Amino acid sequence: MISSRSSCRLRLPRPRSFLGFMSLQTGTELVSLALLFNKATGIYGLLTLFTGFQMSILQFTAYFLSIAVIAALAFCLPHIRKGTPFQNLLLAWVYAVDTIVSGLYTTAFATGWYLQLKEMEATVASGVPEEEEFQMVEPRGETTTPVRDDGIDTAFSMVLIIGFTLIRIYFSLVIMAYARAVILRFVDERVPESDEDDESGSAPNPFAEGAPLGEGLEGKIGRYMISVGKSYWLGGRKEDEEWAKDVHSKFRSSRR
Repeated sequence: MISSRSSCRLRLPRPRSFLGFMSLQTGTELVSLALLFNKATGIYGLLTLFTGFQMSILQFTAYFLSIAVIAALAFCLPHIRKGTPFQNLLLAWVYAVDTIVSGLYTTAFATGWYLQLKEMEATVASGVPEEEEFQMVEPRGETTTPVRDDGIDTAFSMVLIIGFTLIRIYFSLVIMAYARAVILRFVDERVPESDEDDESGSAPNPFAEGAPLGEGLEGKIGRYMISVGKSYWLGGRKEDEEWAKDVHSKFRSSRR
């Protein structure tokens, strides 16, 4: 009993809606479009190479990965409304991986910025005259006033980074929940169930060999993607049914 309860607590959240009042499909479309506009900066970043702009390897790889994400979005976006299992599953993985990679890049850039700031502070403390730590501001008609330049507030920047990371994690969970719903709906309509699936509570794998989506390259990629976290993608149907019944009963009682 203890192990089962602990496993339930560690279960990945499955949002039922987007922001509490929009469908998962609408949320997936909005989040994907926002990511598309965000990654469009990668195109302009690579174009700066033709102007002679020098960039680090870290910046170049970040821009290159942005182009790869744009290509994946162009392939997957039209299939959100169509409810195609493979493309929606791929979209969920692309967004989840991009969230992790973007977090790593943000950490690397933030660490580099922080070390550079500390180096500047050490240089100032080691021998730069105190007068050079001030910026001279000369408003019209007023005397010169020294204003200390403390730079960016580190704590506030960290709060923003953590906040945006948490938002992206939530968006990733929304896209994953929609992809899961698309897969389970396809299974209910096109894949026959077996006795083993009924006993385990998991849905049949639509990308398995011999299954409707198991042929060709997409079938192989689909089997690999769904094998990671298989209990999430194909499990929990009994809980979904209980949740649907509970919502339906509450709806009926409210109408009375």
